[in-house]
Formats: sequence, structure tokens, C-alpha cells
Amino acid sequence: MSKFSRRSTVLVAVAAAVGLTALVATATGGTSKKQASADVCFLLPDTKTSIRWEQFDRPAMAKALKAAGVSNTIVNAQGDPQKQRSQADQCLANGAKVLIIAPIDSGSAAAIEKTAAAKGVKSIDYDRQVEGGVASVYVSFNGHTVGVLQGKGVVNGLKANGKYSQHPVVAQLNGGQEDANSFLFKGGYDSVLDPLFKKGTLKKGPDQFTPGWDNQKAGTIFEQMLVKTGNKIDGVAAANDGLANAVVVALKAHKLKPIPLSGQDATPLGVQNIISGWQSMTVFKDVRKLATVAAKAAVQIVKGQKLTTTGTIKTKGRGPEPTILIAPQSITKANYKLLFTSGFLKKGDVCNGSFSKFCK
Repeated sequence: MSKFSRRSTVLVAVAAAVGLTALVATATGGTSKKQASADVCFLLPDTKTSIRWEQFDRPAMAKALKAAGVSNTIVNAQGDPQKQRSQADQCLANGAKVLIIAPIDSGSAAAIEKTAAAKGVKSIDYDRQVEGGVASVYVSFNGHTVGVLQGKGVVNGLKANGKYSQHPVVAQLNGGQEDANSFLFKGGYDSVLDPLFKKGTLKKGPDQFTPGWDNQKAGTIFEQMLVKTGNKIDGVAAANDGLANAVVVALKAHKLKPIPLSGQDATPLGVQNIISGWQSMTVFKDVRKLATVAAKAAVQIVKGQKLTTTGTIKTKGRGPEPTILIAPQSITKANYKLLFTSGFLKKGDVCNGSFSKFCK
């Protein structure tokens, strides 16, 4: 036996003598990751497309699951589908019983759900639909209604500024095509705008999707829209506050006046654009309610209870999917303060710096 081998044998013997209990515990799962794992794993998509995921969804979900007494892990894939899949695999390896997935794209998310299902683990589609997936339930806000509110917001803005009767040009800056919800939102504002385009009341302007909901790309796209129309865009149905702000930045850069502009998520920046006159409205989706409802569904699954749903929804690539849908709310300059009174935003998050003068 070599000197190294003899030393190794001694070390093993010593370990066995002083740490047998710990070794046995590890072998049986007593101190393994599996025992320390969380029953529910919440997979967030990114931090770039919207501040909501980390500022609102994460703490609300953590609070709701803690209140329910269910252990949880919350991770963020930073916009990388492969990373989200790796995070899901880790959760499954650690013994998660439910995956709550806010997908980056339907393809990778569907693969995650099918892998989980093969291991007897159920999934929840959170906020966004997963086309081709196998989730037990889709928990979100009514996406079509969100779009309807956005379309009405643009039309109301055109009526308010006197452009409605002048056949104004309305452009559309949609979300990412990889996100099924983008089509729900677009379907909503199309249902408001298309009849007016057909009547000739409004003129249909450029209509483009924004890859990955990327705000910088949205700015480039809107700049191209302005070039294409000779700066003659009178209103924009923008799918969220980040995209709307890209429009605001471009308008200011070209020294153009504010135009009717929609948004979504009731972010501090979106509300600041509203009170300063650069954005017509945003859609308030109280993610505290969303997280609470999703947490309740996860707990029901963990405990083997029947899911409490509000109906079903058509999801591409699968049969009707059970749903729990929450009604969204339009926020304008007239009612933005309810975001403060409801505790969703702090007044100081909005009414600061150059925006303080707009808060009364």
C-alpha cells in the first residue's frame, strides 16, 4: 500500500469514528438538500423588461407563501430561457412539489412543465400563458380586458385633445411575440381600434412587436415609425409602461408634443409620465392579489386539494386550461392616487424631483 493510500485509509477511519451519525444522516436524506428544499418553486423571468417582477411579484409571493406556512424558493432567470430551465431542474432535484412559472417564452416553459409532469410535479402558469404546456392552472389578470382598457385609453386621449375628429394616425407598439400574453393585450386594443380604422375614424399607423419586450429595441422601433410617417403619429397603443417610456423618450428627443399613449403595470415611471402629461393611462394589475391567488393554488396542489378556479381559457397547443383570472383597472391622472392609498406604490416613489410639482 502506498503512503497516500495508507493516509486515505486513516482519514476515512477517523471520519467514520467521529462523523458516522452525520454520514448516515446525509445518506438517508437527513441533512441533504432534498430535506432542506422548498415545496414551491417560483420562477421569475427577468429584471430588464419590467421592474414589477422583483419589486412587486417576488415580495408578494414570498409573503403569501410564508403566511400559508409553505416553504418556497424564488429565483430569477435574468431573461435567459436556458437558465430558467436549469433553475427549474434544480428545484425538481431538490424535491419541489409545485413550480410557479412566469415564462420567458412558451417553448422553454412548456419543456419545463413536461419535465416536471414526468416527475409527478405540477405547474402553474403565472401571469403569462404557456402555449403547448401542461400546467394545472393559469393564474393571471384578464389579458384581453387589459388591452381593451389600453385601446379605450388611447381613444379617450384623442377625444380629450381634439384629434379624434381629424382622422388621427394611431400606431401600435406591442410586446414580444414569444409571449402569448402580448397577443391577448393586442387582441384587446385591436377590438377597440380596428372598428374605428375600418370606419375611417382613425388611420392605422405602424404596428410592430418588440422582441423580448426590450425597452431599448422599442425605442429604435418607434424611431423608425416616426421616420416612416414623417413624425405624423397621433397616438400609440403601447403594451406596457416600459415601451410607453421608449415612446416618450423619442418624442422628447424630436421635440414633439405629448400624444395619447397607453401603458401597463402602474410602475412609478409610468405614473410619473401620466401626471406630467406624457402618458394617458396605465393598467393597474395588483400583483399582490395575483401572488396571493397563485400561492393559494400552489398550497391546494401541495395538500392534494381541489383547485378553486374561475373558469377555463383557450391556450394554443393544448386543450382548455383551467384559469383564475383577476380584473385589471385603468389608471389615469384622475385616479392615480389610489395606487398610494392602496399601498401598491409609495407617494415618494412617484412624487419626487421634477415630478413633485405635478402631485397635488
